[in-house]
Amino acid sequence: MSSRTSVHTPAIQSNSGTNPFSTPLRHSRAPSVSDQSASGRGVSYGPPPDVNGSQQPRRRFKSARLVPGEYDEKPWALSKHPKLKWEKTIFYGSVVLGVAIGAFICYRAFASVTNHSYCLILEDDFSTINKDVWQYEIQRGGFGSGTFEWTTDDPKNAYTDADGLHIVPTLTTESTDITRDQLIDNYVLNLTTDGTCTTKGIDNCSIRSNKTAGTIVNPVRSARLSTKGKKTITFGKVEVVAKMPQGDWLWPAIWMMPENDTYGEWPRSGEIDIAESRGNAGDNYTSGGRDSIISALHWGPLPEVDGFYKTSGQHQVRRTDYTEAFHTFGVEWSEDYLFTYIDSRLLQVFFLKFNKLMWNRGGFSEKLVNDSALYNPWANTGRSNTPFDQPFYLILNVAVGGTNGFFNEGIGNKPWGNESPTAPKEFFDSMTNWLPTWGEGDKRGLTVKSVKMWSQGAC
Repeated sequence: MSSRTSVHTPAIQSNSGTNPFSTPLRHSRAPSVSDQSASGRGVSYGPPPDVNGSQQPRRRFKSARLVPGEYDEKPWALSKHPKLKWEKTIFYGSVVLGVAIGAFICYRAFASVTNHSYCLILEDDFSTINKDVWQYEIQRGGFGSGTFEWTTDDPKNAYTDADGLHIVPTLTTESTDITRDQLIDNYVLNLTTDGTCTTKGIDNCSIRSNKTAGTIVNPVRSARLSTKGKKTITFGKVEVVAKMPQGDWLWPAIWMMPENDTYGEWPRSGEIDIAESRGNAGDNYTSGGRDSIISALHWGPLPEVDGFYKTSGQHQVRRTDYTEAFHTFGVEWSEDYLFTYIDSRLLQVFFLKFNKLMWNRGGFSEKLVNDSALYNPWANTGRSNTPFDQPFYLILNVAVGGTNGFFNEGIGNKPWGNESPTAPKEFFDSMTNWLPTWGEGDKRGLTVKSVKMWSQGAC
C-alpha cells in the first residue's frame, strides 16, 4: 500500500469573516512624499497622525540659540521710556497750538472785513417797468462799441411777467415793417425825425441802407434800460438777480456809468462792469461763452490806453452755464476798495484796493499815443480812487456783436472783422448760422428778477 504526504495550507482570513478569497481591506495611512502620483496631485505636509490616526498639534518653534528657561516677550515694553512722556506732550501741545494760531488768524481776517452801514435806495422786482426808476436809451449807433443792434422801447424788446424783466433781441424784419430788401438798400432810418432818439449825433440816430456801400439798417433790435438821472450811488452796493441769454454773439451786460463826465469822455470818468457774458456755447467759445462771467473797471486818459486789463476778472463754471438758473451779480464799492461777486461776497470775480493813484497803477506816464505824452485828468483830486469817486448809475442791456474786440477775432467762427467797414452786413449775411443758436422766446434774452441798490452810510 502506497503512502502520500499531506500538506496543510492555512486558510486566508477575510475581514468580513465570510469569504476566504475576498480581497483584504487596505490599512489607511497618511500620504507620504513617495505617494505623490504623476498626475500632480498635491501632498499634505502637515504633522503626521499618531497611532490612533488623529492629527497631532503643531509644535511651537523654539530657537536653538536660547538657553532653556523662562523668557519675557518684548522686555522693553514692560517699562516706559522716560522720553515717551515728553514726545506725547510735544505732539499734543503742537496740535493745540496750531489750532489756536489758526483760530486767531481766522478771527483777525474776519475782524478786518469792513462792514459799512447802507441805505436801500432802490428795490425793484419788476412787476412793471417803473418809469420813475428806469429810462430807455434809444439809438442805433453802437454805443461806442460798434454793436449791431438798434435799441428801442418796443414791448417786444423789453417787457415784464411773473419771472421779472425780459430784455429780448428780435430780428428787425420780424418786429417792424422793414423788409429784407429795404434793410439792405435804399431805406432811411431816422430816429431823430421819429422823436425817439435819446442821444445826439447823426450816426447814432439815423442811417441809409446802401447795397453798393455795404451799409445796412441794424439787423437786430434790442433794449437798454438805465437809472440815469433817477438813481445813482457814490460808494455802496448793487445786487442784480438775473439769468443770462443764450445765442451766438449776444452780449448781455449789467454795468454802471458815471452820471456826469466829471473827468472827461470815456474812459476818463470810468466804467464799472458788474457782470458781462457772451451767449455763445462754452465749447464753441473757449475763451469764455455763456459759462463765463466777466467783471472789469475801465479807466484811462484815452481809449487807446484803457487800463481795464489791470482791473478785471473772469469766473467760469463747469457742466452748466449762466443761462440755466438765476444768480446774484453784485458789486461792493467804497472809498478804499471795490469788488464784484457772484451769489455771495465769498465768490469774488475781482477785487481792487485803492491803495495807489490810478494814474500810477496804469503806468500812463511811461506811455505815448501818437508820439505825444498823456495828460493826467485826475491830477487835481489827490485821491487814489479817482475816477471812481463820483455818482454812477445802473444799466441793463443785451447788445449784439460789436467791433471793439469783446468778441475776439477768429474764435467761434466769428463771421465779421472788427476793422471791416461792412461788419454789420457780414454779420447779417451769416444769419443762417447764428439764428438757430438763439433760444426761443425769452431764452434769448436777459431775464432780471430783481434789482437792489444801496448807498453807503445811514439813511
